[in-house]
Amino acid sequence: MPAQPSSDASDSANQPQAEQNPYGGAPAPGGPKRVRTRHFQNAKREGIKITGLTSYDMLTARIFDEAGIDFLLVGDSAGNNVLGYDTTLPVTVDDLIPLTRAVAGAVRRAFVVADMPFGSYENGPEDALHTAVRFMKETGAHAVKLEGGERSRKQIHRIVQAGIPVMGHIGYTPQSEHGLGGHLIQGRGEGLDQLLADAVAVEDAGAFAVVLEMVPADAAKLVTERIGIPTISVGAGPHTDGQLLVWTDWAGLTTGRIPKFVKQYADLAGILSSAAREWVADVDSGAYPGPEHSYE
Repeated sequence: MPAQPSSDASDSANQPQAEQNPYGGAPAPGGPKRVRTRHFQNAKREGIKITGLTSYDMLTARIFDEAGIDFLLVGDSAGNNVLGYDTTLPVTVDDLIPLTRAVAGAVRRAFVVADMPFGSYENGPEDALHTAVRFMKETGAHAVKLEGGERSRKQIHRIVQAGIPVMGHIGYTPQSEHGLGGHLIQGRGEGLDQLLADAVAVEDAGAFAVVLEMVPADAAKLVTERIGIPTISVGAGPHTDGQLLVWTDWAGLTTGRIPKFVKQYADLAGILSSAAREWVADVDSGAYPGPEHSYE
């Protein structure tokens, strides 16, 4: 969903448009145009793919934003990729708020989605709204994401009712991994009926988009055709409206086993390891620091 200059004041395509702030100020001339929820819907209508990556810090957020990634998810996957946990379950709201604030403060165009961690919305709609409000007030995020279809319908509706955009998440939901019996593909056989019911529930509750994780491509295609909001694939094949990956998997920083659906676009682990070894050798030999690195 690339942002391109447009002279069409009606915003008839999916392109993010410059906006005048009704409370004063204006976007810098020639500056980037913020992606909004309406651009997700326009992208689905126009058949233009939506791109998303996770991000947990200002440095990667700035790079991905400048590269034209449409949305950045500050995921509870930070538990596995930043905080050193084995699962996402221990992640708290207080863990994610500073990470989300860093990402939101670094971008100029990308749409920033804050993940609501396990335990922050399960108690009901008011509990969910409290969490969502914290993210919006304390981080500068543009939306929140929570897991669950039919079981989270009331929570999604309450948050949307308060004016906060919600991205849904169905299929394999990592926060429910123990209840699901592990890392298992969802939506097969009789599970397809539940997947469709969950997708419809998320749409009816008012979500602007929904993540489909680890479901068969044909099932994801059926969901994408059945509902009117954009579908975002995490291992759900090519027939969805967009694609989302965990950036450390995507960039080859994750060591060990990575999911089958991940394509690695770089080998950052190898690059960093090589650079670290070279630096150690230079320090040991005295090659670093050289005269050019020292103050007179």
